[in-house]
Amino acid sequence: MNATLVLGTTNQGKVRELLELLEPFGMVCASLTGLVGAVDVAETGSTFAENAALKAQAQARALGSWVLAEDSGLVVPALGGAPGVYSARFSGPAPGADREAVDTRNNALLLERLAGMVGRDRAAHYACHAALADPSGRIVAVSEGVCGGVIATSPLGVGGFGYDPLFVVPEYHRTFGELAPVIKAVISHRGRAMRAIIPMIVRCLGAASG
Repeated sequence: MNATLVLGTTNQGKVRELLELLEPFGMVCASLTGLVGAVDVAETGSTFAENAALKAQAQARALGSWVLAEDSGLVVPALGGAPGVYSARFSGPAPGADREAVDTRNNALLLERLAGMVGRDRAAHYACHAALADPSGRIVAVSEGVCGGVIATSPLGVGGFGYDPLFVVPEYHRTFGELAPVIKAVISHRGRAMRAIIPMIVRCLGAASG
């Protein structure tokens, strides 16, 4: 399989997880970081699925390449579904700020919004929607994955990124920030969405390379 699959993100945490999931299939992958021709895509969709499709289509057309894009985030029912599609910018836009600083600020705001809430009010789930676009920008495959959990009262663990140090997986009694990457890859929303779409990626890129 020689056709290159562009991973439609510059988020290094997401790139790392995606590469680990795709590596066993021998795919040639490239991220958007430093990629000539990549464009900025406004995430104007009202759902994760819409944003994933927007990013895949726009980058595929701009680059003339196969593009796998995903949109994901944290959903807290007690907060009306927030942060939702605004997960990465929950605490507001931060031009020029480093990702770790933004994550820390987002986590602090989440804890502030959930202050005093207990039990079911702290229930949450991570959701991920993925979309594969061919070089013309046509969406040829989509998938989704969900992982349920509870929001901790303080950050635990240094692994992962985003809200991971606050997201407790009840079955493991650990946050994503504490779990080993190999375990997270199996149970996470992104891992589930990727495993659902990988057979189509293999088929499409295999045909393109053949």
